[in-house]
Amino acid sequence: MKKKTILIVVFLITSNYIFSQQKSVAKPIPFSTKGKTITVYTSADSTNLRLSETDKIGFKKLSQPTEGEISVFVDPAKTAQTFLGIGAALTDASAETFAKLSLKKQQEFLKAYFDKESGIGYTLVRTNIHSCDFSSGSYTYVAEGDTALKTFSISHDKEFRIPLIKQAIAAAGGNLTLYASPWSPPSFMKTNNEMLRGGKLNPAFNQTWANYFTKFIKAYEKEGIPVWGISIQNEPMATQRWESCIYTAEEERDFLKNYLGPTMKKNGLANKKIIVWDHNRDLMVHRANVIFDDPEAAKYAWGMGFHWYENWSGGQPMFENVGIVNKTYPTKNLLFTEGCAESFKQEGYQRWTNGERYGRSMINDFNNGTVGWTDWNILLDETGGPNHVGNFCFAPVHADTKSGEIIYTPSYYYIGHFSKFIRPGAKKINSAASRSQLLTTSFINPDGKIAVVVMNQSDKRITYNLCIGTDAAIITILPHAIQTLVL
Repeated sequence: MKKKTILIVVFLITSNYIFSQQKSVAKPIPFSTKGKTITVYTSADSTNLRLSETDKIGFKKLSQPTEGEISVFVDPAKTAQTFLGIGAALTDASAETFAKLSLKKQQEFLKAYFDKESGIGYTLVRTNIHSCDFSSGSYTYVAEGDTALKTFSISHDKEFRIPLIKQAIAAAGGNLTLYASPWSPPSFMKTNNEMLRGGKLNPAFNQTWANYFTKFIKAYEKEGIPVWGISIQNEPMATQRWESCIYTAEEERDFLKNYLGPTMKKNGLANKKIIVWDHNRDLMVHRANVIFDDPEAAKYAWGMGFHWYENWSGGQPMFENVGIVNKTYPTKNLLFTEGCAESFKQEGYQRWTNGERYGRSMINDFNNGTVGWTDWNILLDETGGPNHVGNFCFAPVHADTKSGEIIYTPSYYYIGHFSKFIRPGAKKINSAASRSQLLTTSFINPDGKIAVVVMNQSDKRITYNLCIGTDAAIITILPHAIQTLVL
């Protein structure tokens, strides 16, 4: 009987300790609406409103919402992932286009993207490791057949890409989170002996390719460009007519745990983040299961990157797969690493649905646990390029290199409704709409300010209650509009 009594006491003490620890972790963030005013910023179709301040509204006491009312409910006490940042890819195409602009227009561009006051405050950047489709041609950093990597040099990038990255860092206040992705190993390391049209990494070059990553990071950092992380392979299940390389889930797992992870650690780069998958939402659950269920591989993986092109055949975006990975592997991070509007046509510059695609994806991805969001090319020219395989696409900002003008598309403003008002270190907080016409996501910033994004997908003007605790504010949103509410 004594042993049982002792065991019960120990169990109760342990349970109380665990419960107290859980309670302390879930401690609510104190927030009061008392004396606070909501500032409303709006962008709307068929108007001149573009990230425009459109209202200042106070709170009133909230009565029980009725079925006839539409409401957005925000709970600052319920927090989730920590926000990393929002940004875009600084590709060769972007850098070459930027170089063709006048100095005045270059400064306009840099402020528009990276200044958090006069622009939309990007804090995250992706770049390519040697060439990708959005380069003017295929190239690598070594001479063909140099298995020892003795000729390794990033001199190609010093002409356009590195100068743009350095100016972007300066425009962002001296700090950008930068990560890099390869589209293909050099041709001599591939089973098909070319960088294009898929193929695989020849197992004989696993170590050489792992060494290549470390040389890239060290070369960029020698240029004064800090590298936060890398992804293993851009779109590892896509055989493209441009630079591409196929990895099965097992091949990526084994390359990570047997070569890339240990090599990064051996070279003093264990603090660099390694991102797996870097492809569409459709197959991300399988890839996560294979890699993250292997402890030796998982220990090297910061998290998983994903793209939005899974609905290319006309299906719906697989947002729920993001949430499944988040719930199954809560210690791993999720990062949106690429998305763009395809099939470039100049007359589509101001196509509002392109912006709505961004808003819909960003809201759903953040609500499913994503910590950061990276657009594809930050800038393209009037052809949707340059691109060495004719794969022309939209960017949020285009430069007409003939006239020297900069063109801002709806996508730029939709992204800005997030990037300008949600800052690194912010915490995701609960928010939900009572009707499907409205989409919403919310964050509380390190300074205590809350940013609530609300998107109206419908053709109708909607009046809704923004509800926090026992208080509410009455707000109106125009048809096909997006708002950020800051309080």
